[in-house]
Amino acid sequence: MIPRKSRLLALLLGLLPIGAVLANPYETTLKNGLKVIVKEDRRAPTAVHMVWYKVGSMDEVDGTSGVAHALEHMMFKGTPKVGPGEFNKRVAAAGGRDNAFTNYDYTAYFQQIPKQKLPEMMALEADRMGHLTLDPKEFAKEIQVIMEERRMRTDDNPQSLLFEALNAVAYSAHPYRRPVIGWMADLEQMTAADLRHWYQQWYVPNNATLVVVGDVDHEAVFRQAEKTYGQLKPRALPARKPIAEAPQKGIRRVTVKGPAELPQVLLAWKAPTLRDVNKDSDPYALEMLGAVLDGHDGARLTQHLVKDQRLAQSVGSGYDNSSRGPSLFLMLGTPAEGHTPAELEAALKAEVARIAADGVSEEELKRARAQLVASQVYKRDSMFAQAMEIGQMEIVGLSYKSVERMIEKLQAVTAADVQRVAKQYFSDDSLTVGLLEPQPLADAPRRRAPAGVRH
Repeated sequence: MIPRKSRLLALLLGLLPIGAVLANPYETTLKNGLKVIVKEDRRAPTAVHMVWYKVGSMDEVDGTSGVAHALEHMMFKGTPKVGPGEFNKRVAAAGGRDNAFTNYDYTAYFQQIPKQKLPEMMALEADRMGHLTLDPKEFAKEIQVIMEERRMRTDDNPQSLLFEALNAVAYSAHPYRRPVIGWMADLEQMTAADLRHWYQQWYVPNNATLVVVGDVDHEAVFRQAEKTYGQLKPRALPARKPIAEAPQKGIRRVTVKGPAELPQVLLAWKAPTLRDVNKDSDPYALEMLGAVLDGHDGARLTQHLVKDQRLAQSVGSGYDNSSRGPSLFLMLGTPAEGHTPAELEAALKAEVARIAADGVSEEELKRARAQLVASQVYKRDSMFAQAMEIGQMEIVGLSYKSVERMIEKLQAVTAADVQRVAKQYFSDDSLTVGLLEPQPLADAPRRRAPAGVRH
C-alpha cells in the first residue's frame, strides 16, 4: 500500500488515478422522492447529518425577499413534539452541534454528532420537515432578530453594502439581484403566513437531499431514513420558470457611501457557470485564472499590485463556477495611501489584460494547478467538508460522482486555455464596477450580534 502522503503527492503529480483515494458514496431514493446519500468514513466515531432543500432566495419573488432565510430561523422554533428552542438543546445534550444556512440556491440544516446519536437526529429533522408549528408570536419576536442581523451584517458593514449594491446593478432580471437576507422594507412587511406558504411549497421530501457522512453503515442509514423521513408525504412543487439575464451592453457603475477608513473597488464580470462537467471547458479555465491571480502568496495580484507597485493595500479575486444561476468573476481591492480608486481599477484590469496579451508561464500554471487540486483533496480530511461538497453539487444540478472528473478537467487546463478566457470574458461591456466612498467613522461602538443569530 502506498503511504498516504505519497498517494497525495502522486495524485498532485498526476501519477495516480483519483479514484484510488476517494471513497464512493452510496445512494438511494425513498418512495416519497427524498434522495439519500451516505458516505462511510471510519476515521472517527462521529457523523455529519445534513438536509439540503433545493430552494433559496433565488426562488423568492419581489416583495418577499428574505423569506427563505426567515424560515430557516423559524425551523428552530418548534413542532407539536419539540418546543421552541428545544431542538438545539437536544443536539447539545447528545454531545453534538448544529446550525443552518441559506444562500441564493439552497437552504441546509446540519448536525455533527457521535455516531450513535444519528437516529435521534434523523427523527428530529424529519419532524420539522413535516410538522413545523410557525407560531405567529414566535415569528413576531424572531423577525426582530432578523432585522437586527441585517443592520449588523449589512447596513453597518460598508463592504457588505458594496457587494449588495453591486449585485443589484450587475443583475437586471435574475433574482440574484436581491440580497439573501432580504431588503429591510420586505422584512418589515413579512408575516408568519408568508413563511407558512413558503414552507408548504418547498419543504417537502421530494425537494430535499439527505447527506450523511461518517462512521456509519449505509444500509442502516437507509433503513432509518425510511423509518423517519419515509413517513412524510410528497407534494407537487411549484413550476420553476427559467430566468435568463439579458446580455449586458456596456459598463455599469454604482457608488456606495459608508463609514470606512479607506475606499474599495469591486469589479464584476459576467462569467459562465458549469453546466456539463465533461463538455464545458471555460469554467475550469476561469477557475485556473483566478488561482493565477490570487491563489497563493506569490500570485500576480498581491505580487504586482501590493508588493512591487505598492499601489494597493490589499487585493483579491473570486469566482464560483457552480450555482443554479449565472456567475460573476470578481476582483476587489483597497488602494494604498496616495493612490486613487481609479488607479487601482485600471491596475486590476491591466493584470487580466496582460494575461490576455502575454499568457501565463508553465511554472505559475503548475503552481496554481497544485493549489487548486490540493484544496480539493484536502476536503477529504473533514467529514463536514465532504458532506458540504456532496450537498452543494447535488443541489446546483451537478453530481458528487463528477468530482473526480472535475479535478481531472482542472488538471488538464493549459496556459492557452487561461489566455483564451482572459481575452473572452473581461471586456467593459460585461463589467460592473462598485466603489465604496468612505465617510467619517462614527464614534458609537458597533452593534453586537443579536441573540438568536445562528450563522
